Amino acid sequence: MSASEAIEAKKNLIGKEVFCSDWKEITQEQINRFAEATGDHQWIHVDLEKAAAGPFGTTIAHGFLVLSNITFFSYQMPLGFDGASMALNYGLNKVRFLNFVLAGSRIRDRIVLSGLEERPDNRILMTTTHTIEIEGQEKPACVAESLGMIFF
Repeated sequence: MSASEAIEAKKNLIGKEVFCSDWKEITQEQINRFAEATGDHQWIHVDLEKAAAGPFGTTIAHGFLVLSNITFFSYQMPLGFDGASMALNYGLNKVRFLNFVLAGSRIRDRIVLSGLEERPDNRILMTTTHTIEIEGQEKPACVAESLGMIFF
């Protein structure tokens, strides 16, 4: 299948939610490992005692930790492209961190297929909008527009 044929097969999904993930817990251990990986050891993330006396009563996840879960959720999305040889992360257009994720909270991702654009060399630039929700909260943790390059 070519890129143009793949776009034609999926164009009816543009603007629609194509996946809602299961809930995933963000643990203190994950927060600590993320701090180690990035060097971001701000007390609000890793100092349990100080954070308990802080504005949230506990530690919170790094915004970029929450954002990095887009990859985890995207791998679950049942939006395959017949004939594609690979897909790569191409970047982000817009990211907003709207709410704090407390350690022990559960998040999930609602993914909307926002666009499909044919590119040279039989490729597709796919844009998806991710709304990372926090269980029990009205306001999402993060809304991000993600780009993936699909090769045929």
